[in-house]
Amino acid sequence: MSDTGLRQKATRLRRAYAPHEHRPLGGYLVAMGAYAGVTGAIAGLVKATGRPVPERPAPSDVVLLSIATHKLSRLLSKDAVTSPLRAPFTRYDRPIGSGEVMEQVRDSGSPTRHAIGELLSCPFCLAVWVATGLTGGLVLAPRLTRLVATALTAVAASDFLQMAYATAQQAAEGGHDDED
Repeated sequence: MSDTGLRQKATRLRRAYAPHEHRPLGGYLVAMGAYAGVTGAIAGLVKATGRPVPERPAPSDVVLLSIATHKLSRLLSKDAVTSPLRAPFTRYDRPIGSGEVMEQVRDSGSPTRHAIGELLSCPFCLAVWVATGLTGGLVLAPRLTRLVATALTAVAASDFLQMAYATAQQAAEGGHDDED
């Protein structure tokens, strides 16, 4: 099949998939290919270094990496300070509280830029990449990975404590106003 025939087939598929909305299927394919490449590189490093792969991870590591994945995904996808990493692919919309921002994906006509923008601004989407990296790190450099994951977990716990404190403070101030 010619290059033109492939493009026409891809265009028909894209229109059939989402006739009323632009969905960057080509960009998603690029992102999936990049993810497969990263995963393959990690697996290759594990094999090349001869690091043992645990038959099953320890429950404590699963909990630690889960919380660290949550925090790092939010930090990379929503934190105001990390917005320069997302700026080529997103556009600032508004603050959403607790040092986080809402951004819109740039629709520049590039399916790859659009897909990367969606990935970088979505903590749920980014979590797969972060968890893969942390899991690979747990095999390749377990002590360092656990140390980094511990720090991220401490920050996540601190975030929840800060929010609980702010909520308790608001409740106390609200209760105080009722007494006046």
